[in-house]
Amino acid sequence: MIDEREKYDGMAARIEAEIADSLDEELEMELDDDRLQKLIDGKEQSDSDSALDRKVYFQELFRLQRELIKLQDWVVTQKLKVVVLFEGRDAAGKGGVIKRITQRLNPRVVRVVALPAPSERERSQWYFQRYVPHLPAAGEMVLFDRSWYNRAGVERVMGFCSDSDVEEFFRTVPEFEKMLVRSGITLIKYWFSISDDEQHLRFQMRIHDPIKQWKLSPMDLESRRRWEAYTKAKEAMLERTHIPEAPWWVVHADDKKRARLNCISHLLTQIPYQEVVRAPIALPDRVHNPDYLREPVPDDMYVPANY
Repeated sequence: MIDEREKYDGMAARIEAEIADSLDEELEMELDDDRLQKLIDGKEQSDSDSALDRKVYFQELFRLQRELIKLQDWVVTQKLKVVVLFEGRDAAGKGGVIKRITQRLNPRVVRVVALPAPSERERSQWYFQRYVPHLPAAGEMVLFDRSWYNRAGVERVMGFCSDSDVEEFFRTVPEFEKMLVRSGITLIKYWFSISDDEQHLRFQMRIHDPIKQWKLSPMDLESRRRWEAYTKAKEAMLERTHIPEAPWWVVHADDKKRARLNCISHLLTQIPYQEVVRAPIALPDRVHNPDYLREPVPDDMYVPANY
């Protein structure tokens, strides 16, 4: 009875923390740096070993995002080509870290690729063919929210490909990635690792949260049932595709905030960069023409001011 009560209390605490984290996500996306300046400048450290203090989290997040801007400028000026793969189980937090990486960057420089299931035509092509058009040109960074490793994961576990297809993938992907690296692409691969209990909790939260229910697909639910099959597939993938030219990096992701900070911090170490000195900017004087008359806009064209 006591164990059940402790389990219930623990679950209730986690749900409260999850709700607070959702609020933090909204704060991150909506509040600007000026309104959070006091928080950014704060030096207080968390007294808790289990939960990352919000002040510390925001302080580090904004510090790392400023560094990402420097990295972006370096990629452009040095005409680098960067590919970052984000893999992991459903609800592991891949989308969350991608959102924090791109939040303050130029989408023309740093873009996200999240491909849908392949079409009938794409299924008849060379497996890597549909990914190649999305690779970066000089001065670009591409973040793949899932990648060609679908074949080693979801396609294998769900039976969307044959054993011979999987074996051919394992034979081919190291050569494919070596070819990318030889062409001048910096290839970085992350696997977001979460526990069985954590994925269960996150799925429960999505089930009961109307804002997040869209994230749950029938495929996600089936993947939950096949947890052990995914584990075996992941182990084989890491063993056979961890190569010196493009090693795997595993991110402990049960704590979403720590996972985001750790991943971004590590990403910044993978590309040696320097701050690009910007030329001073002078705002030009606006031209005023005495004969210019601004035409009135009809009232019915304005969006209603409900707020």
